Amino acid sequence: MNGLTGKTAIVTGSSRGIGLAIAQRLVDEGANVVITARKQEALASAAGRLGEHATYVAGHADDTEHQQETVAKAIDAFGSADFLVNNTGINPAYGPLMDIDTGAARKIMEVNVIASLSWVKAIHSAWQHEHGGAVVNLASIAGLRPAPGIGMYGVSKAALIHLTEELAWELGPDTRVNAVAPAIVKTDFAKALYEGREEKVASTYALKRLGVPDDIGSVVAFLLSEDAGWMTGQTLTVDGGVLLGGGI
Repeated sequence: MNGLTGKTAIVTGSSRGIGLAIAQRLVDEGANVVITARKQEALASAAGRLGEHATYVAGHADDTEHQQETVAKAIDAFGSADFLVNNTGINPAYGPLMDIDTGAARKIMEVNVIASLSWVKAIHSAWQHEHGGAVVNLASIAGLRPAPGIGMYGVSKAALIHLTEELAWELGPDTRVNAVAPAIVKTDFAKALYEGREEKVASTYALKRLGVPDDIGSVVAFLLSEDAGWMTGQTLTVDGGVLLGGGI
């Protein structure tokens, strides 16, 4: 893909799953990556797999000091902070919205939405306001349709989709901001949605399979690359065709 070689990307929530697949694809395309997550040991292992073009910073995604430290590490280690992938997301609550603890709802919005904005502010002030770049936010099809059982998570992802549009308008023309909305991807995070009944769940998808992390990594790499140079404010649905049949 054009325009990734020698560039530097920060990928949050990337010690495993979708985030690690995104980081791996970017390294494969010639980029440097700084990966983040909470657990130092897991990050060190992931960075070792990624090789010499990767480094890491451990911390909480919604910690502004961690965000600033990570951006500074990218610039210090690789000379730039061109790209940001807001991949971190949480969903500590399952069930009807009327039953959700208000504190849990607040935390979901804090991590999934407010922290994403804060990361953009950190990288923009340190690098992108002068040099430009690109941002990709990891949303979800739960932000496009009602998602019973994970309603608050869906609300946060709907907000993230709108945040993507607002940022794209404000930060253009030099910084592009897009989003990806996956359906179920086979990760530890999503196990509760398919474990023990994968074949049944996959039967509702037009492509008759669930996603794997690499399916998302390739799309994110495209959105960051110059091949998507005339795209901003868009949310690409990557769902194996499940929404075609009215599923969620």
